Amino acid sequence: MAVPSPETDAASITPVEAAPARGVEPERFERASEIAGRFVGNIETVVYGKRDEITLVLTALVCGGHVLLEDVPGTAKTVLARAIAGTIDGATTSRIQCTPDLQPTDVTGLSIFDQRSRDFEFRPGPIFANVVLVDEINRATPKTQSALLEAMAEHQVTVDGVTRHLPMPFLLLATENPIEYEGTFPLPEAQLDRFFLRTALGYPEIEDELKILEEQRFSHPLADLGPVVTVDEVNEVRGAAQHVYVDDVLHRWVVELVRATRENDSVVIGSSVRGSLALERAARAWALVHGRSFVLPEDVERLFVPVLAHRVVFTPAFVARARATGWAAAIDGFRQACLEVAPRPGSEEDPLFEGPRPVS
Repeated sequence: MAVPSPETDAASITPVEAAPARGVEPERFERASEIAGRFVGNIETVVYGKRDEITLVLTALVCGGHVLLEDVPGTAKTVLARAIAGTIDGATTSRIQCTPDLQPTDVTGLSIFDQRSRDFEFRPGPIFANVVLVDEINRATPKTQSALLEAMAEHQVTVDGVTRHLPMPFLLLATENPIEYEGTFPLPEAQLDRFFLRTALGYPEIEDELKILEEQRFSHPLADLGPVVTVDEVNEVRGAAQHVYVDDVLHRWVVELVRATRENDSVVIGSSVRGSLALERAARAWALVHGRSFVLPEDVERLFVPVLAHRVVFTPAFVARARATGWAAAIDGFRQACLEVAPRPGSEEDPLFEGPRPVS
């Protein structure tokens, strides 16, 4: 079957059309989507009412990226990290509690002299795990924060001139407390750009919170959580995501959206090319997790804020307005401004839009 042309409406592409166009069997996408569904469903048994946020974290895992959770304490961030590790058979988890006196070797590990062998022996740090929760990352000094950069970007750690690879899959979940600023070291823009996406779990709804009270009366549900996917299945989902179809029109729109962040009056520094790559990859993974072998414009719009907002440096005037109106409302206004500059393909704002297509 022919590949849809650039003029094809993205919403009209079906899985049957998209999969053969990439030379991939539809069954591969169906299996990958089923694995993702098992993954999310298992975590929902311990983290209630947060399916959208869990799916965002899974999207980052599928793309080999990392997540920054800007959230207040007690919103199940640690539970989420442990649930992810518990869902993958054989995966390990660790937690790094950041404080101003935390040293880089407390994260990466260090070599200790062994009296018996009369040689130095490397003791790996907590970074050597499949799922790592870095709690309150902005409380660590810049020197310690930078120790995480190589691990996040290269999936490896170099200590005493020796490079050691981290276990795969590797997912780093870092948290920031948005209400406490004393004794903190804000992440520099270059390090923020290393995070694949930023999101927040937020407080649960009242019914979900009542369920939490009931289920944790005698024990924590994590104790009964068992693995439902293997490492090979996670890698299978990753491979399938690379073949999800993205129309040329959407490719151009992604680039135009990212470029629009650089031209906005409220921005000092816009998103880099790394933002374009992340948005396109996230859209493919998001589509696959939702049972599609092709990307829709809705996927790109949904992922605009979590993937791009933290990669942008705003003007002091914008930050001041955001404090008055609320950060969420300010960011949504910024998103709308970018969509006006780079309108969604097929919308009435699109200069190439010629009205509804006749029904044949």
